[in-house]
Amino acid sequence: MDNNKEFFEKLAGISSGNYSESNFEPELTKAETRTPLIEKEESSSKGDLLKISGEDFDFDDAEGHLTIDVYQNEENIVIESTIAGVSVDDLDIAITPESVTIKGKREKKEKIKKDDYLYQECFWGKFSRSIILPQEIDPDKSQASLKEGILKIVLPKVHKTKSKKVRVKLD
Repeated sequence: MDNNKEFFEKLAGISSGNYSESNFEPELTKAETRTPLIEKEESSSKGDLLKISGEDFDFDDAEGHLTIDVYQNEENIVIESTIAGVSVDDLDIAITPESVTIKGKREKKEKIKKDDYLYQECFWGKFSRSIILPQEIDPDKSQASLKEGILKIVLPKVHKTKSKKVRVKLD
């Protein structure tokens, strides 16, 4: 048990001799807004370009990855996603019998200098997500709604019978 305590004290950077609640104060540090592999290039006619591992990368063309929940009941496949701050006019949903693609953009209303951020975890800009469906659905009867920042897409399943009997007519 003492070995575990010593291990965690070393991991936390404290030793049992010099730790007390009064001398332990968490330190607030600025969040990194870029990884070290990204270097800013001089402005060009296309805007700011970033260099990632020797390749040019236009930051304005970057797309975020939309998080989703997909579940089903007997009649429908349902897709839900949190997309707070996105206007319905900034959403594009394409539905086929086999897949759904959600595209959109979340725009920041207020300009904030990078040096003023303490943490920057929210994604602002374009996002998209494509989902391959496990079963065929009817795109014409599909519905999408946005309520309290939650996008909900209801996709009615196509129920195909295994066989159909056809009567032959004699002409």
